Amino acid sequence: MQVDEDKINTFNQSKDIFDVIIIGSGPAGYTAGIYTSRGKLKTLIISGSLPGGQLMTTSEVENYPGFPNGIFGPELMMNMRQQAERFGSIIVDDEVIKVNFKETPFFVKTYSKEYLSKSIIVCTGASPRKLGILGEEVYGGRGVSYCATCDGPFFKGEDIVVVGGGDTALEEATFLTKFGKSVKIIHRRDSLKGSKILQEKSFANPKIKFLWNSIITKISGDKKISKIFIKNVNNQEEKELDVGGLFIAIGHEPTTILFKDQLELDEHGYILLRENTKTSVDGVFAAGDVHDFHYRQAVTAAGYGCMAALDVEKWLNENKD
Repeated sequence: MQVDEDKINTFNQSKDIFDVIIIGSGPAGYTAGIYTSRGKLKTLIISGSLPGGQLMTTSEVENYPGFPNGIFGPELMMNMRQQAERFGSIIVDDEVIKVNFKETPFFVKTYSKEYLSKSIIVCTGASPRKLGILGEEVYGGRGVSYCATCDGPFFKGEDIVVVGGGDTALEEATFLTKFGKSVKIIHRRDSLKGSKILQEKSFANPKIKFLWNSIITKISGDKKISKIFIKNVNNQEEKELDVGGLFIAIGHEPTTILFKDQLELDEHGYILLRENTKTSVDGVFAAGDVHDFHYRQAVTAAGYGCMAALDVEKWLNENKD
Protein backbone atom coordinates (compact mmCIF):
# COMPACT_ATOMS: atom_id res chain seq x y z
CA MET A 1 0.00 0.00 0.00
CA GLN A 2 1.60 3.25 -1.17
CA VAL A 3 0.52 6.51 0.43
CA ASP A 4 2.24 9.86 -0.08
CA GLU A 5 1.87 10.89 3.57
CA ASP A 6 3.75 14.19 3.17
CA LYS A 7 1.46 15.43 0.40
CA ILE A 8 -1.67 14.29 2.21
CA ASN A 9 -0.56 15.92 5.44
CA THR A 10 0.17 19.15 3.56
CA PHE A 11 -3.38 19.16 2.18
CA ASN A 12 -4.81 18.29 5.58
CA GLN A 13 -2.98 21.17 7.21
CA SER A 14 -4.12 23.65 4.53
CA LYS A 15 -7.82 23.02 4.00
CA ASP A 16 -8.50 19.48 5.12
CA ILE A 17 -10.70 18.99 2.03
CA PHE A 18 -9.79 17.85 -1.47
CA ASP A 19 -11.33 19.51 -4.49
CA VAL A 20 -11.98 16.09 -6.00
CA ILE A 21 -11.55 12.48 -4.97
CA ILE A 22 -11.41 9.95 -7.79
CA ILE A 23 -12.50 6.50 -6.63
CA GLY A 24 -10.86 3.88 -8.83
CA SER A 25 -8.04 4.01 -11.31
CA GLY A 26 -7.67 2.46 -14.76
CA PRO A 27 -7.95 4.57 -17.92
CA ALA A 28 -10.96 6.50 -16.60
CA GLY A 29 -9.53 7.30 -13.17
CA TYR A 30 -6.02 8.17 -14.28
CA THR A 31 -7.24 10.31 -17.18
CA ALA A 32 -9.62 12.16 -14.88
CA GLY A 33 -6.69 12.74 -12.51
CA ILE A 34 -4.49 14.08 -15.31
CA TYR A 35 -7.13 16.66 -16.20
CA THR A 36 -8.19 17.69 -12.70
CA SER A 37 -4.66 18.03 -11.33
CA ARG A 38 -3.51 19.82 -14.48
CA GLY A 39 -6.43 22.17 -13.84
CA LYS A 40 -4.91 22.94 -10.41
CA LEU A 41 -7.56 21.03 -8.46
CA LYS A 42 -6.43 19.26 -5.30
CA THR A 43 -6.86 15.71 -6.51
CA LEU A 44 -6.77 12.40 -4.66
CA ILE A 45 -7.00 9.12 -6.61
CA ILE A 46 -7.84 6.05 -4.52
CA SER A 47 -6.78 3.25 -6.84
CA GLY A 48 -8.86 0.37 -5.47
CA SER A 49 -8.11 -3.32 -5.05
CA LEU A 50 -6.52 -3.58 -8.52
CA PRO A 51 -4.52 -0.38 -9.19
CA GLY A 52 -4.76 0.29 -12.91
CA GLY A 53 -7.93 -1.75 -13.41
CA GLN A 54 -8.52 -4.56 -15.88
CA LEU A 55 -5.64 -3.54 -18.16
CA MET A 56 -3.21 -4.65 -15.46
CA THR A 57 -4.17 -8.22 -16.34
CA THR A 58 -4.02 -7.64 -20.11
CA SER A 59 -0.95 -8.58 -22.09
CA GLU A 60 -0.68 -6.54 -25.29
CA VAL A 61 -2.99 -3.65 -26.14
CA GLU A 62 -3.01 -2.96 -29.88
CA ASN A 63 -6.01 -0.65 -30.22
CA TYR A 64 -5.06 2.24 -27.93
CA PRO A 65 -4.19 5.30 -30.05
CA GLY A 66 -0.59 6.46 -30.11
CA PHE A 67 1.12 3.08 -29.90
CA PRO A 68 1.57 1.76 -33.48
CA ASN A 69 3.39 -1.34 -32.23
CA GLY A 70 1.06 -1.94 -29.31
CA ILE A 71 1.82 -1.63 -25.61
CA PHE A 72 1.50 -3.95 -22.63
CA GLY A 73 -1.51 -3.16 -20.47
CA PRO A 74 0.44 -2.71 -17.21
CA GLU A 75 2.92 -0.41 -18.97
CA LEU A 76 0.11 1.75 -20.35
CA MET A 77 -1.43 2.05 -16.90
CA MET A 78 1.88 2.92 -15.25
CA ASN A 79 2.45 5.61 -17.87
CA MET A 80 -0.98 7.10 -17.12
CA ARG A 81 -0.36 6.90 -13.39
CA GLN A 82 2.98 8.69 -13.67
CA GLN A 83 1.42 11.36 -15.87
CA ALA A 84 -1.31 12.02 -13.28
CA GLU A 85 1.32 12.20 -10.53
CA ARG A 86 3.47 14.58 -12.59
CA PHE A 87 0.64 17.11 -12.63
CA GLY A 88 0.10 16.77 -8.88
CA SER A 89 -2.41 13.97 -8.28
CA ILE A 90 -1.95 12.10 -5.03
CA ILE A 91 -2.47 8.39 -5.62
CA VAL A 92 -3.27 6.07 -2.74
CA ASP A 93 -3.18 2.31 -3.27
CA ASP A 94 -6.02 1.57 -0.92
CA GLU A 95 -9.64 0.45 -1.16
CA VAL A 96 -12.73 2.50 -0.35
CA ILE A 97 -15.00 0.71 2.15
CA LYS A 98 -17.57 3.42 2.94
CA VAL A 99 -18.88 6.65 1.43
CA ASN A 100 -21.43 9.27 2.38
CA PHE A 101 -22.72 11.31 -0.56
CA LYS A 102 -25.80 12.54 1.30
CA GLU A 103 -24.11 15.60 2.75
CA THR A 104 -21.22 17.84 1.84
CA PRO A 105 -18.30 17.77 1.96
CA PHE A 106 -18.45 14.20 0.71
CA PHE A 107 -17.03 11.55 3.03
CA VAL A 108 -14.81 8.70 1.80
CA LYS A 109 -13.34 6.04 4.08
CA THR A 110 -10.64 3.54 3.12
CA TYR A 111 -9.08 0.75 5.15
CA SER A 112 -6.46 3.16 6.44
CA LYS A 113 -7.83 6.73 6.35
CA GLU A 114 -10.86 9.01 6.08
CA TYR A 115 -11.08 11.81 3.55
CA LEU A 116 -13.36 14.74 2.69
CA SER A 117 -13.91 16.24 -0.75
CA LYS A 118 -15.95 18.91 -2.49
CA SER A 119 -16.62 16.59 -5.44
CA ILE A 120 -16.30 12.93 -6.42
CA ILE A 121 -15.62 11.02 -9.64
CA VAL A 122 -16.53 7.32 -9.46
CA CYS A 123 -14.33 5.19 -11.74
CA THR A 124 -14.64 1.76 -10.13
CA GLY A 125 -15.30 -0.01 -13.44
CA ALA A 126 -16.84 -3.40 -14.04
CA SER A 127 -15.53 -6.95 -14.04
CA PRO A 128 -16.39 -9.70 -16.51
CA ARG A 129 -18.37 -12.59 -15.08
CA LYS A 130 -16.22 -15.69 -14.99
CA LEU A 131 -17.02 -19.35 -15.42
CA GLY A 132 -15.18 -20.27 -12.25
CA ILE A 133 -13.68 -23.44 -13.72
CA LEU A 134 -10.29 -25.11 -13.49
CA GLY A 135 -7.72 -23.38 -15.70
CA GLU A 136 -9.63 -20.15 -16.24
CA GLU A 137 -7.31 -18.02 -14.13
CA VAL A 138 -4.20 -19.83 -15.35
CA TYR A 139 -4.93 -19.16 -19.03
CA GLY A 140 -6.31 -15.64 -18.61
CA GLY A 141 -4.37 -13.60 -21.19
CA ARG A 142 -2.99 -16.84 -22.61
CA GLY A 143 -5.88 -17.77 -24.85
CA VAL A 144 -8.76 -16.97 -22.48
CA SER A 145 -10.28 -13.54 -23.10
CA TYR A 146 -13.35 -11.56 -22.08
CA CYS A 147 -13.25 -9.01 -24.92
CA ALA A 148 -13.35 -9.93 -28.60
CA THR A 149 -12.87 -6.33 -29.74
CA CYS A 150 -9.72 -6.08 -27.63
CA ASP A 151 -8.14 -9.44 -28.41
CA GLY A 152 -9.76 -10.86 -31.56
CA PRO A 153 -6.88 -9.97 -33.94
CA PHE A 154 -4.51 -12.12 -31.86
CA PHE A 155 -6.43 -15.26 -32.91
CA LYS A 156 -6.06 -15.24 -36.68
CA GLY A 157 -6.50 -18.72 -38.13
CA GLU A 158 -7.40 -20.28 -34.79
CA ASP A 159 -10.35 -22.45 -33.80
CA ILE A 160 -12.25 -20.17 -31.44
CA VAL A 161 -14.94 -20.91 -28.86
CA VAL A 162 -17.36 -18.34 -27.43
CA VAL A 163 -19.33 -19.07 -24.25
CA GLY A 164 -22.74 -17.44 -23.82
CA GLY A 165 -26.15 -17.07 -25.38
CA GLY A 166 -26.98 -13.38 -25.18
CA ASP A 167 -26.40 -10.42 -27.47
CA THR A 168 -22.79 -9.98 -26.36
CA ALA A 169 -21.88 -13.58 -27.15
CA LEU A 170 -23.51 -13.40 -30.59
CA GLU A 171 -21.90 -10.07 -31.41
CA GLU A 172 -18.49 -11.31 -30.32
CA ALA A 173 -18.83 -14.56 -32.24
CA THR A 174 -19.74 -12.67 -35.42
CA PHE A 175 -16.81 -10.29 -34.92
CA LEU A 176 -14.41 -13.20 -34.34
CA THR A 177 -15.32 -14.82 -37.67
CA LYS A 178 -13.13 -12.12 -39.24
CA PHE A 179 -10.10 -13.73 -37.65
CA GLY A 180 -10.79 -17.31 -36.62
CA LYS A 181 -10.73 -20.37 -38.83
CA SER A 182 -13.91 -21.46 -37.07
CA VAL A 183 -16.11 -20.14 -34.26
CA LYS A 184 -18.19 -22.35 -31.99
CA ILE A 185 -20.73 -20.97 -29.53
CA ILE A 186 -21.25 -23.06 -26.40
CA HIS A 187 -24.51 -22.45 -24.57
CA ARG A 188 -25.92 -24.29 -21.58
CA ARG A 189 -29.46 -24.20 -22.99
CA ASP A 190 -31.07 -25.28 -26.27
CA SER A 191 -32.10 -21.76 -27.28
CA LEU A 192 -30.47 -18.35 -27.29
CA LYS A 193 -31.33 -15.28 -25.24
CA GLY A 194 -30.01 -12.81 -27.81
CA SER A 195 -32.14 -10.61 -30.03
CA LYS A 196 -33.80 -12.23 -33.05
CA ILE A 197 -31.81 -10.26 -35.59
CA LEU A 198 -28.50 -11.30 -34.01
CA GLN A 199 -29.67 -14.91 -33.85
CA GLU A 200 -30.55 -14.87 -37.52
CA LYS A 201 -27.15 -13.43 -38.43
CA SER A 202 -25.38 -16.05 -36.36
CA PHE A 203 -27.37 -18.97 -37.78
CA ALA A 204 -26.74 -17.70 -41.30
CA ASN A 205 -22.98 -17.33 -40.83
CA PRO A 206 -21.26 -20.46 -42.19
CA LYS A 207 -18.29 -19.99 -39.85
CA ILE A 208 -20.42 -20.19 -36.69
CA LYS A 209 -21.50 -23.52 -35.20
CA PHE A 210 -23.39 -24.20 -31.97
CA LEU A 211 -22.90 -26.67 -29.14
CA TRP A 212 -26.20 -26.73 -27.26
CA ASN A 213 -26.96 -27.82 -23.68
CA SER A 214 -23.27 -27.77 -22.88
CA ILE A 215 -20.89 -26.30 -20.35
CA ILE A 216 -17.11 -26.12 -20.12
CA THR A 217 -15.70 -27.92 -17.09
CA LYS A 218 -11.95 -27.47 -17.54
CA ILE A 219 -9.35 -25.60 -19.60
CA SER A 220 -5.91 -27.01 -20.33
CA GLY A 221 -2.81 -26.34 -22.41
CA ASP A 222 0.89 -25.67 -22.16
CA LYS A 223 2.09 -22.09 -22.50
CA LYS A 224 -1.34 -21.17 -23.86
CA ILE A 225 -4.76 -22.75 -24.09
CA SER A 226 -5.03 -25.77 -26.40
CA LYS A 227 -7.98 -27.80 -25.13
CA ILE A 228 -11.29 -27.47 -23.32
CA PHE A 229 -13.43 -30.16 -21.69
CA ILE A 230 -17.17 -30.02 -22.34
CA LYS A 231 -20.11 -31.71 -20.60
CA ASN A 232 -23.64 -32.09 -21.92
CA VAL A 233 -25.99 -30.98 -19.13
CA ASN A 234 -28.74 -33.37 -20.24
CA ASN A 235 -26.97 -36.71 -20.64
CA GLN A 236 -23.72 -35.83 -18.75
CA GLU A 237 -21.67 -36.93 -21.77
CA GLU A 238 -18.17 -35.45 -21.73
CA LYS A 239 -15.77 -34.70 -24.58
CA GLU A 240 -12.63 -32.74 -25.39
CA LEU A 241 -12.30 -29.97 -27.95
CA ASP A 242 -9.10 -28.51 -29.42
CA VAL A 243 -9.19 -24.72 -29.33
CA GLY A 244 -6.84 -21.83 -29.95
CA GLY A 245 -8.90 -19.22 -28.13
CA LEU A 246 -11.76 -19.08 -25.64
CA PHE A 247 -13.92 -15.95 -25.28
CA ILE A 248 -16.19 -15.82 -22.24
CA ALA A 249 -19.20 -13.57 -22.90
CA ILE A 250 -21.62 -14.12 -20.05
CA GLY A 251 -21.88 -10.52 -18.91
CA HIS A 252 -20.17 -8.01 -16.63
CA GLU A 253 -20.68 -6.93 -13.04
CA PRO A 254 -20.29 -3.21 -12.29
CA THR A 255 -18.36 -2.48 -9.12
CA THR A 256 -21.11 -0.47 -7.46
CA ILE A 257 -22.14 -2.32 -4.28
CA LEU A 258 -20.56 0.50 -2.30
CA PHE A 259 -22.92 3.04 -3.93
CA LYS A 260 -26.18 1.08 -3.72
CA ASP A 261 -27.82 3.46 -1.24
CA GLN A 262 -25.90 6.53 -2.37
CA LEU A 263 -26.42 6.83 -6.13
CA GLU A 264 -29.19 5.89 -8.55
CA LEU A 265 -28.35 2.61 -10.30
CA ASP A 266 -30.09 0.72 -13.08
CA GLU A 267 -31.49 -2.80 -12.69
CA HIS A 268 -28.07 -4.30 -13.48
CA GLY A 269 -26.20 -2.13 -11.00
CA TYR A 270 -24.68 0.37 -13.43
CA ILE A 271 -24.62 4.03 -12.37
CA LEU A 272 -27.29 6.06 -14.11
CA LEU A 273 -26.11 9.38 -15.54
CA ARG A 274 -28.26 12.47 -15.78
CA GLU A 275 -26.47 15.13 -17.83
CA ASN A 276 -23.09 14.30 -19.35
CA THR A 277 -21.21 12.51 -16.52
CA LYS A 278 -23.39 13.78 -13.67
CA THR A 279 -24.96 11.20 -11.37
CA SER A 280 -28.13 11.50 -9.30
CA VAL A 281 -26.17 13.38 -6.62
CA ASP A 282 -25.08 16.93 -7.33
CA GLY A 283 -21.28 17.05 -7.22
CA VAL A 284 -20.78 13.33 -7.83
CA PHE A 285 -19.75 12.22 -11.31
CA ALA A 286 -18.99 8.85 -12.93
CA ALA A 287 -16.69 7.71 -15.73
CA GLY A 288 -15.91 4.48 -17.56
CA ASP A 289 -17.27 0.96 -17.34
CA VAL A 290 -19.07 1.72 -14.08
CA HIS A 291 -21.81 3.27 -16.23
CA ASP A 292 -20.83 2.35 -19.79
CA PHE A 293 -22.00 -1.21 -20.49
CA HIS A 294 -22.04 -0.74 -24.25
CA TYR A 295 -18.49 0.07 -25.41
CA ARG A 296 -16.25 -1.11 -22.53
CA GLN A 297 -13.01 -0.03 -24.20
CA ALA A 298 -9.91 1.54 -22.65
CA VAL A 299 -10.08 4.50 -25.00
CA THR A 300 -13.76 5.23 -24.28
CA ALA A 301 -13.11 4.92 -20.53
CA ALA A 302 -10.30 7.46 -20.88
CA GLY A 303 -12.65 9.71 -22.84
CA TYR A 304 -15.26 9.54 -20.11
CA GLY A 305 -12.53 10.30 -17.55
CA CYS A 306 -11.68 13.46 -19.46
CA MET A 307 -15.37 14.43 -19.67
CA ALA A 308 -15.93 13.87 -15.95
CA ALA A 309 -12.87 15.96 -15.05
CA LEU A 310 -14.06 18.86 -17.19
CA ASP A 311 -17.56 18.54 -15.73
CA VAL A 312 -16.10 18.61 -12.20
CA GLU A 313 -14.02 21.70 -12.94
CA LYS A 314 -17.06 23.52 -14.32
CA TRP A 315 -19.24 22.38 -11.39
CA LEU A 316 -16.70 23.57 -8.82
CA ASN A 317 -16.45 26.97 -10.51
CA GLU A 318 -20.24 27.29 -10.45
CA ASN A 319 -20.48 26.21 -6.81
CA LYS A 320 -17.73 28.20 -5.14
CA ASP A 321 -18.17 28.95 -1.46
